[in-house]
Amino acid sequence: MKKSICLIMMLMLVSVGCFADDFNFADATSKFINSMGIVQIFQGDGWKNFVMIALACYLLYLAIKKEYEPLLLLPIAFGMLLTNLPGANMFHTEMWNNEFLNPDSEYFHSYRHVMAEGGLLDVLYIGVKAGVYPCLIFIGVGAMTDFGPLIANPKSFLLGAAAQIGIFITFIAAHALGFTPQEAASIGIIGGADGPTSIFLTTKLAPQLLGPIAIAAYSYMALVPVIQPPIMRALTTQKERMIKMTQLRNVSKTEKIIFPIAITIVVALILPDAAPLVGCLMLGNLMKESGVVDRLSKTVQNELTNIVVIFLGTTVGATATAGTFLELKTIYILCMGIVAFSFATAGGVLFAKLMNLFLKEKINPLIGSAGVSAVPMAARVSQTVGQKENPSNFLLMHAMGPNVAGVIGSAVAAGILLSMLG
Repeated sequence: MKKSICLIMMLMLVSVGCFADDFNFADATSKFINSMGIVQIFQGDGWKNFVMIALACYLLYLAIKKEYEPLLLLPIAFGMLLTNLPGANMFHTEMWNNEFLNPDSEYFHSYRHVMAEGGLLDVLYIGVKAGVYPCLIFIGVGAMTDFGPLIANPKSFLLGAAAQIGIFITFIAAHALGFTPQEAASIGIIGGADGPTSIFLTTKLAPQLLGPIAIAAYSYMALVPVIQPPIMRALTTQKERMIKMTQLRNVSKTEKIIFPIAITIVVALILPDAAPLVGCLMLGNLMKESGVVDRLSKTVQNELTNIVVIFLGTTVGATATAGTFLELKTIYILCMGIVAFSFATAGGVLFAKLMNLFLKEKINPLIGSAGVSAVPMAARVSQTVGQKENPSNFLLMHAMGPNVAGVIGSAVAAGILLSMLG
């Protein structure tokens, strides 16, 4: 078999030489061998590519075998694999470091260079850089979200807002560790537990950190059932975890239609930088609740979201090149991500306890942990922890209020950081 392959390669090279007067068989053979990825991986810093390929395979294992956020972790991991294959030239980090970041660059605000010289993933990455993919995913998320529990219990807005404290605490801590304000903001947004929002803000403020931040954000979202319960139990008493809440009122269709329109107007007028994310989220929800565009609603929930997830995941993974990922900063980001997530969980629980000091009808503090934007996983964790203390307690719908409020809250937090630091 090996002899046959070598013979075919030699015949191909000889046939090329027949049509080229200046053809040099030895030079051509040497050029071909040096272009092979397996050769390049043993040259210079090629070992870093080997490490990244191994890491990509491990993430693929987690996505496939352990089912850790597979819908996004799988394409992210495979994008990481593609970008670190030596010689494939599918993504060029240096091209995007110049693009947009340096106003004096000849490539500033120009995609012609990308289209002419970029690889496949460079071209697809335009959608990430322009903020298109995260917004399109938010349309799908909105179409799959029921804001009924939030409308029925508006106090849930406060719990969703309180959980965003993890973003700002981590922002301060990351800046104290030496990260620039833009980088610190991008790290802090991990605490919102919202992958598209993390990607949207990071591409605007610190694109060089997009790979590790995206991987941290989606990894910790998958670990919600592991990270949150110990924090929830540590901050509440058994009596508090056993609190039963009354059934939520029915929300009318009119309320559900007015809600996305009103939220879009209010957020856009107060914080225009959050309008792309919040507006797309509410557009998808209006499609669902209006009942007059079922075809569009089903399309954005399924076909559109699935297609965009493939493009987004693969291109975000492509930013995790050996040169940018294998740095001390990456370890800091992964550690700060846990800090952000932990403070977000604690913020929601503690604020719920604070609210109980003033409420006649007490709320179960466990639902405060659902104020992070991991929908609906965080709400299910609240339900699970609550039922362990009281099997007859049903907190899921109550927890969905803070949970969907967290989606809005993380987008608003991103808008605040972008308006201040962008």
